[in-house]
Amino acid sequence: MSTPAELREHLLAVRLAGVVGTSREDSLRSYRLFAARDPRALIGIDPEGPWDQRDLLALMAERCGVSADPRHTSGPDVIDPERTLAALDAFAERIHEVAGRGAPVLFGTGHPQRLLGFYAGLADALSAAGCEVLTPAQGHCVDILTRFGLRTYDLDYVRGVALVREPGAERPGCEPGVHSHSPLPVRVALEAAAECGGPLPELVVGDHGWVCGAGQLGFEAIGLADTDDPALFVGEAEGCVSVVVPVDDAVRPAHYGPLTRYVLKRACLSQ
Repeated sequence: MSTPAELREHLLAVRLAGVVGTSREDSLRSYRLFAARDPRALIGIDPEGPWDQRDLLALMAERCGVSADPRHTSGPDVIDPERTLAALDAFAERIHEVAGRGAPVLFGTGHPQRLLGFYAGLADALSAAGCEVLTPAQGHCVDILTRFGLRTYDLDYVRGVALVREPGAERPGCEPGVHSHSPLPVRVALEAAAECGGPLPELVVGDHGWVCGAGQLGFEAIGLADTDDPALFVGEAEGCVSVVVPVDDAVRPAHYGPLTRYVLKRACLSQ
């Protein structure tokens, strides 16, 4: 997967781009919730613009390649692989720049079962390049409001990547961590880093609330996002998120390996 053409073929073959697993219904529902300023869709972003549903659909068509036709309301959604590749190049450039400075970095994911390996590979490479991969607030409790009510999770780190998991939920052979959109974990991590006198991250890498929450607080943030995650693309459009890579965030974990290798090669960090 060393060339854009090879990676493009992979993206389409495993449905990371092209026709993806995310449904049009789910995407449109997220746009409606975001337009209504529902915290479940904002995930830490406080948008400056009005962003009604028509605006969001136009933005997502521009940034992801989804259909801009509001009459298209069902079926699978679509991501333009050329937009994915262009965003991965910009993503790699930011990784390269932070590696060149040996700057501290924070990684976090709300998709640990899917994306942990992608971020961990980047964390390993940046650590080897002299960057400090931060792990603030490890073991701290985070109260997150879910559809099942208020739940308390533990903030943990696996291979340098932050995630939240249910207390005592780790089982042999299973990766710890739960799916979360909340910006609260990154706020807890950044607050803990500040309280202990730093260092603070010069770059936050992740998805969902990790990117939106950090970007809203003024930290440079980059990450991955699916077609039903408009908050990250709004953050990018308004300038509080640096780079968002449009990609299906729920395929098999192994399918993200070529993306890691592509980014590292572009960032001049390949072994």
